[in-house]
Amino acid sequence: MHQTELTSQVIFGWDPFWVSTVLFMVTYLVVISEKVNRAIIALLGASLMIMLGVLTQEAAIAGVDFNTIGLLTGMMVIVAITQRSGIFQFIAIWSAKKVKADPWGIMLMLSIVTAIFSALLDNVTTVLLIAPITLLITQELEVPPFPFLFSEIFASNIGGASTLIGDPPNIMIGSAVGLGFNDFVYNLAPITIVIMLINLGLVYLIWGRKLTASEDKRLHVMNFNERQALQDIPLLKRSLLVLFLVLVLFMNAHNLHLEPATIAMGGAALLMLLDNFGKSAEAQSINVDKCFKEAEWITIFFFVGLFIIVAGVEHAGVLELLAEKMLHMTEGDFKTTTLVILWMSAIISALVDNIPFVATMIPMIKSMAPTFGGAEMLMPIWWSLALGACLGGNGSLIGASANLIVAGYAERAGFPIAFLKFMAYAFPLMLVSIAISHFYILWRFL
Repeated sequence: MHQTELTSQVIFGWDPFWVSTVLFMVTYLVVISEKVNRAIIALLGASLMIMLGVLTQEAAIAGVDFNTIGLLTGMMVIVAITQRSGIFQFIAIWSAKKVKADPWGIMLMLSIVTAIFSALLDNVTTVLLIAPITLLITQELEVPPFPFLFSEIFASNIGGASTLIGDPPNIMIGSAVGLGFNDFVYNLAPITIVIMLINLGLVYLIWGRKLTASEDKRLHVMNFNERQALQDIPLLKRSLLVLFLVLVLFMNAHNLHLEPATIAMGGAALLMLLDNFGKSAEAQSINVDKCFKEAEWITIFFFVGLFIIVAGVEHAGVLELLAEKMLHMTEGDFKTTTLVILWMSAIISALVDNIPFVATMIPMIKSMAPTFGGAEMLMPIWWSLALGACLGGNGSLIGASANLIVAGYAERAGFPIAFLKFMAYAFPLMLVSIAISHFYILWRFL
């Protein structure tokens, strides 16, 4: 749909270019201010895009990436059921005991567990599970929780960058470009492992070597019984079976011609069937209701609204203009454009949530295809966007959804994380990871 077709539809004959731009900017500013829940403001902005005539309802629905929505929802349901078995608490306590309840050892183990779970589940879900356990262990050891939570935030975003399902920006990029699970693992996992190791070394230098706990406190943690955390062994077996099947299908999705959303939703449906098999109709209703309540519906509806807002800006020609300006700035040089997108993505993702930023960048990058000789030539730019957005999310508390979830838990537990204190440590460490990514992209893709 071109701007000429849109002009007559916008009320009072207003220019769709400016209507969509103002709506987009206002939505963005309110989301950053955190004065109104982000799902509310995204849905309101989306409704206004349609009501003011920038988009028809059909165009708005076409703008929603249901592959992303389905993948997120399906994985949230799978994890909501799996966590009832107590497996995540078991792993955290087991990890703490393996290092004899040494504070640095616990921080190291919890960070590695967070990175692995973030790659295989998703980072938002992972921190929902790990943060409460971390607060419990740090309170028992009487050590400050901030370094532990800080390290886990970084681990969640670094681990999430390595796979298709690990971080919402990757889900969006994969869905938009048609990239599979194996593409992300092959192209991004090697560098995220290097970044993770360097980051752990820096965290050790800043906090790790100074952390100590008294002998009796460590003994108290050693007395935790991880077996007691496993509350439902039959459910655990069913959950692990379904998770295994889902991961196998993700890895073979391209050959099977299946989209990630189909696999995640199919896995969620199968696990719900196994979880409710043989129960009465009433018990099933209560169980399924409880399971759906565990899903992050704020995140899901935020995505729906956001996709529609970005579709409005795209239809009005704003993103095409921005792409032209960027290419003019980089003088159409492919190498410069790729590296500018890496650094720009990182710095902007640190200052605003990386999800709306990536939603805006995807159509903008797609419009660069003719300049660089076709869509297949854009691959290094997509990897730059993925690394920049996921790792840039570490730069501040509002950089990624996972960061805000950890901060919320810490505040409820009486250990609020100050925005500026977090950023003072986080932003320089984030820049280190982007500098490493810079050299990796030059070496591997350019």
